[in-house]
Amino acid sequence: MRRAFNLPDVGEGLTDGEILQWLVAVGDEVTVNQPLCEVETAKAAVELPSPFAGRVAELLHEAGSTVDVGTPIITIDTGGDAAPAAPERTANLVGYGPRTTEARRRPRRTGAAEAPVSAPTERAPLLATVPDLDTKPVRHGGLEMGRAAEAHAAEAAAVQAPPSRAVRHGTGRPRPLAKPPVRKLARTRGVDLDLLTGSGPGGVITRADVEAAAAAPAATAPAEAPAAGEGEQRIPVTGVRKHTAAAMVASAFTAPHVTEFLTVDVTRSMKLRDRLAARPEFAGVKVSPLLLVAKALLLAVGRYPMVNSRWEEATREIVVPGHVNLGIAAATPRGLLVPNVKGAERLSLPDLARALAELTETARAGRTSPADMGGGTITITNVGVFGVDTGTPILNPGESAILAFGTVRPMPWVHKGRVRPRQVTTLALSFDHRVVDGELGSRFLAEIGAVLHDPAAALAL
Repeated sequence: MRRAFNLPDVGEGLTDGEILQWLVAVGDEVTVNQPLCEVETAKAAVELPSPFAGRVAELLHEAGSTVDVGTPIITIDTGGDAAPAAPERTANLVGYGPRTTEARRRPRRTGAAEAPVSAPTERAPLLATVPDLDTKPVRHGGLEMGRAAEAHAAEAAAVQAPPSRAVRHGTGRPRPLAKPPVRKLARTRGVDLDLLTGSGPGGVITRADVEAAAAAPAATAPAEAPAAGEGEQRIPVTGVRKHTAAAMVASAFTAPHVTEFLTVDVTRSMKLRDRLAARPEFAGVKVSPLLLVAKALLLAVGRYPMVNSRWEEATREIVVPGHVNLGIAAATPRGLLVPNVKGAERLSLPDLARALAELTETARAGRTSPADMGGGTITITNVGVFGVDTGTPILNPGESAILAFGTVRPMPWVHKGRVRPRQVTTLALSFDHRVVDGELGSRFLAEIGAVLHDPAAALAL
């Protein structure tokens, strides 16, 4: 009996996801909850666990394919004498609620005389044999490679057709042979696999081939490439980048943004950071300037809770939550992520430091879950780590304020009537003017600046 596993909604209302890599192969034995593949959605990269135990029968999509939620991505032989005649209920991702979508198996082609499939988007299956993959039939474009694939293989062998580049894709050129991790590496490094000659068995492109091409891109250019458009690169916008682009456009043209700036002498805060780092409570934890900025913001929210709120368009209300889910914008190889620390206002300074460290490490490793990015109430973006003084940040959708923290640098500053070198930074606060008026925004920003200028002022809050 074969059971299909459909791509589940692993986030909040997601519509599709990109299969980054398969963690199993056809013929592998799998157990319940064993990771099957890694999928990138609009919010995060997650591993999908198997809801069934059995043997992998088919991988229905290549790594790199974007698949709609509810579409079958793998079939697993769970045992039994025959496949069920009726369509199966959509398999659920362990830990998520049930879905009502039904999955139907794709029709199997059994010979050339069989009537063609009526769906206009499907094509006759073609076979590529990859020598280092145990010569198993490889499936392309979401088509099933069953007996028809074996027939194609026999025909190809009979006419001595070269197997290394038998599959063709939309450009009409032979599809380059490479394993999913190598294809992912090529996309990351901006290398066109069509321009490479594989050094692996049977012409398979290896990681070394991609790395060499990335190091010397001129060597991979075709000898007769046209001059027009030379050097042009096209990057598909998918997953996190696609979601971020849509969210930023919606935010910029929905919420009326106002940005205010404040330059602050933070010399005392930097000295406090050094003293805190030496305390046993912070052993093994990085005490960064961002930690002190986050604490200053949380203290300011305590005095001005309206800044930590959102505009509810459906009811035309301002919603002020009773907690602070502090978002930290993190630049990752997959794009900008904004995971948040839940209930940050309740954490002690050492616990806040650990939460921030764990949040950023998880984001950079690409393991941030959709739950970690949902429900944020206010955000900090640390542009100072790039040596940037400040900026005009765009609100994270559903929030009313975002604070940009610039680099801390020594600058001449008037201190006690004399010009002295001091540690100075610039803060920029963008806020939704429907929720936060100019006075409230100014007082909130000034409060943050006052705490950073004189951390002892926090004792009075």
